[in-house]
Amino acid sequence: MKTSDQNNSHDNNSSELGFATRAIHNGYDSSTEQGALVPPLYMTSTFTFESAEQGAALFAGEQEGHFYSRVSNPTLSLLETRIASLECAEAALATASGMGAITSTLWTLLKQGDEIIVDKTLYGCTFSFMQHGLTKFGITVTHVDMLDPENLRSAITDKTKVVYFETPANPNMRLVEIGAIAQIAKENGAYTVVDNTYATPYLTRPITWGADIVVHSATKYLGGHGDLVAGMIVGSEELMTKIRLEGLKDMTGAVMAPLTAFQIMRGLKTLEIRMDRHCQSAEIIAEKLQNHPAIENVYYPGLKSFEQYALAKRQMDKPGGMIAFELKGGIADGVRFMNELKLVKRAVSLGDADTLIQHPASMTHSTYTPEERTEHGISDGLMRISIGLETPADIIEDLICALDHISSLQSTNEQNVA
Repeated sequence: MKTSDQNNSHDNNSSELGFATRAIHNGYDSSTEQGALVPPLYMTSTFTFESAEQGAALFAGEQEGHFYSRVSNPTLSLLETRIASLECAEAALATASGMGAITSTLWTLLKQGDEIIVDKTLYGCTFSFMQHGLTKFGITVTHVDMLDPENLRSAITDKTKVVYFETPANPNMRLVEIGAIAQIAKENGAYTVVDNTYATPYLTRPITWGADIVVHSATKYLGGHGDLVAGMIVGSEELMTKIRLEGLKDMTGAVMAPLTAFQIMRGLKTLEIRMDRHCQSAEIIAEKLQNHPAIENVYYPGLKSFEQYALAKRQMDKPGGMIAFELKGGIADGVRFMNELKLVKRAVSLGDADTLIQHPASMTHSTYTPEERTEHGISDGLMRISIGLETPADIIEDLICALDHISSLQSTNEQNVA
């Protein structure tokens, strides 16, 4: 069986090449594909064998090659090669969605009687899978505030098999110190799994900080254009093979389509320059937002007022394109604010060329009960904005006009009360 074409590829001294160069070139040699500049798209579900003996050898893992696209496909293998290189990992695995990446990983690593320790804040569907999925099969899910790594040290037991967190966390931008958490997990024989969707490998590479596995919703920045749904897993060759043959092949079947892999590779070619623009614009916009009288708090790793600014500077190459904030008028003003926007789109997802805004409590994190949202740091008035690639001044004008409208309503209400 062939799980990847060149997950450890160092063609053309690729380990010494820059991020963008590897994203564009790694793992592909046009001279072996009739000179085609763009790698071929293998739209096939199955593969023929030269002989019955070869087929048996492929299925037994005694010979490298592809035999069925639920297990591996040349187009997916090239994508896996490139993502592994960008994440500084040995290998990668493509899945049909971010949740496919998470569930395939955890169904492989966990069994009845095991414990998974997760951070205080998780993406809504991840939270739902943990609380309403894993627990149905006798797996204990324990939430720990990982802002202080010592909380993990106090909670971890011999039943803990996985430590899981996002950094930055969706939607409130909490950061977790990857190296400190990974060290505690390793000392106790547990795997560290990190969701790196917000940061992308351009900003943070958790494997280099000691994490065992990284998961992505490739729907977001990796694809980058809002036209696909996909996931990625990266880690050691041994772990990726195990997840491929257990969690992906037999348990979730969350297999990425070759066309989707082709689209993601196209997205990777511009990932560096897109992330530079996302970050540059988000820093400008976050500064503007925190100075507006209608805003109560702005949560952005690039602001000096951000509580974990020092950790962000140490762990992230740049502060990212995601901003969370709270309006002084709470969710009522949040609804008015969103409805006043003309350029910024009211939509879930993130990492697109379009700037998107959403209300986590009623949208992406509605799987939490109100009590759970309070406990896990997701206030009803929290807003999440994914800064796109538009001209920054245009995004700012749209946001400020909507905020000014809110401020004027507040002033009118105060005058009426007086």
